[in-house]
Amino acid sequence: MLSAFVFLLFSVFLRAQTIPPLQYADLGDLKLENGSVIHDCKVGYRTQGTLNAAKSNALLYPSWFTGNSGEIAASLGPGKYVDTAKYFIITVDSLGNGVSCSPSNSTTQHGTDFPQFSIRDMVYSEYRLVTETLKLQHLHAVMGISMGGIQTFQWMVSYPDFMDLAIPIVATPQMSSYDLLLWNTELKALESDPAYKDGKYTQTPPLSLVALIHNMNLSTPDFRANHTTREGFQQYFDEIVTNGDRFMDANDYLRQLQALIGHDIAHGGSLYDAANKVKAQVLVVSATQDHMVNPLPALGFAKLIHAQTLLLDSDCGHMSPGCESGKMDPVIEQFLSQP
Repeated sequence: MLSAFVFLLFSVFLRAQTIPPLQYADLGDLKLENGSVIHDCKVGYRTQGTLNAAKSNALLYPSWFTGNSGEIAASLGPGKYVDTAKYFIITVDSLGNGVSCSPSNSTTQHGTDFPQFSIRDMVYSEYRLVTETLKLQHLHAVMGISMGGIQTFQWMVSYPDFMDLAIPIVATPQMSSYDLLLWNTELKALESDPAYKDGKYTQTPPLSLVALIHNMNLSTPDFRANHTTREGFQQYFDEIVTNGDRFMDANDYLRQLQALIGHDIAHGGSLYDAANKVKAQVLVVSATQDHMVNPLPALGFAKLIHAQTLLLDSDCGHMSPGCESGKMDPVIEQFLSQP
């Protein structure tokens, strides 16, 4: 939510540098798993680094909820936790984020006419980008933060032979009951907002209640109490209410939110069966105090697939990858260095 907030909250990652140009993969009609079709679907992406002669150093990095490829690309570079001097990195805009094909930018399926899609559909669009546009038949790694990590879990079971390594960060293989409580509460708040007008608005509404719910869960009570004084609370509160979700189109937010709610790599079946499909070596990074994406399903799945795990334990909660980058970055760098 609120790309500007997320940009700030992952500020340890987002160091100023030249961001590579945005490119588009034209996928034409994208058939979704529910049978619907997104017409004239274009997927945004950026590339950094150089693909080696063996084409063995490509890394895919999908965007987080409401995020975009430019925000991710700003965190990368020579000598950083994902080193552009070593890897050919593809940062991709997930379906519905307002850059790739989305309710807000579709001319023939605008707004609520834009079909509902899933995390699997996001991954399928990325697979087509990698294989059809970039002509790659294998990836060294897939990784991502939050919804990008959720897509990483899906990549592991949808295309198990396609990558050597996978790094889901503060993500989950399926939504816990608490996750579903959070996301369905946001959905209820969005749809019941009078300014939303059943998706027929002319200017995207701030969705203030959605913004407040989201911010309450993005960190922890201790983090908020330690970083916002009682005297400064009103200004903090008013800024959320005023700015709300104006950083993202409301119908775009709705469709990505629905994709999150429906996420389950077991597809209603057994996680044991899903685990048996995984062939990549996996590093699961979880935040023990995460109030936005409960860490228990990811840690349980990590045991099933004998994955390496890294626990972040700061009161930053879901923002822990930024707050604890000094702890996380060297582990990721070492993990990616595997042949």
